[in-house]
Amino acid sequence: MIYITGDTHGDIKRFKTRSAKKLTKDDILIVCGDFGFLWDESEEENKKLEFLNSQKYRILFVDGTHENFEKIESQPVVDLYSAKAHKISRNIYHLIRGEIYNIDGKFLFAFGGGVSPDLEQLLDNGTWSERELPTESEMRYAVENLKKFNCEVDYIITHEANATHKHKIWRNCKTNPVNLFLEQLCSEVRFKKWFFGNLHADFALSDSIFSVFEEIVPIDEVRKSRTF
Repeated sequence: MIYITGDTHGDIKRFKTRSAKKLTKDDILIVCGDFGFLWDESEEENKKLEFLNSQKYRILFVDGTHENFEKIESQPVVDLYSAKAHKISRNIYHLIRGEIYNIDGKFLFAFGGGVSPDLEQLLDNGTWSERELPTESEMRYAVENLKKFNCEVDYIITHEANATHKHKIWRNCKTNPVNLFLEQLCSEVRFKKWFFGNLHADFALSDSIFSVFEEIVPIDEVRKSRTF
């Protein structure tokens, strides 16, 4: 079974919860951005990766904005579920922007990246990475790839939200180019469910749009939307 969760930011606690402990070798856990376990190769980080590698289930993630993109993109590109992914370790894979994965006959479109909410601070201290922003080439690839599937997939996994649903949670937030690109996809692509992580909230915004954070959610679970 496929499960979804939100940003982990290198915090191992999410993987030690009761929900995570129930996952088996037949399960997949997808993190919606800001995975954060590939950063500085410190002793602490290596211990966390050892723990993740000891889990029976497979861990997949789209990149967020707070990542070491150079390190992620230096990992080998492999075939995974009829698409391409970076292999991080034995059971951890990074889902590449714009790829569509066939997992047990279900098609999953992945598109990581976004705009850091603390962008000004990152620019000031020189730690901002331009790779957090999807390039025009990546967006074109995503569109062309979706067209090959007649603009229809089962699931969409992103870090950012589309503009409309971002404003439903944060009414006064700024809309960025990634939100607008995803807004276009939302109107043109047919899908069953869309999950995103960067708003750090567990909300069902509709029967098909979900903001995820600390919960570990079965991808096919029926969830009631909240009123905004």
